[in-house]
Amino acid sequence: MKFELKTENERYSKTFSYFFGLAFILALIIILCDAAIKLGIISRHYQIEYNCRLLSFQKSTTYFQNLSKLSELKSKQRIWEFCKEVVK
Repeated sequence: MKFELKTENERYSKTFSYFFGLAFILALIIILCDAAIKLGIISRHYQIEYNCRLLSFQKSTTYFQNLSKLSELKSKQRIWEFCKEVVK
């Protein structure tokens, strides 16, 4: 006759591995979300700089509209002042 005893160590090791796996996945999700947000900010900054440079060469209403959406400025005078600071 053979007796097998299940110890508590197996149950605790599975619980710890599950906990650490879950913590790793959550940390990975947080890091990836942070990276996506930072890439969005960098992209927005380069779009503003690009449109300001184009506006300095060619004064078009489409560039004013794009910059108005990106910078949330409404008047053309404020957009001009903003672009002067960005292009420096």
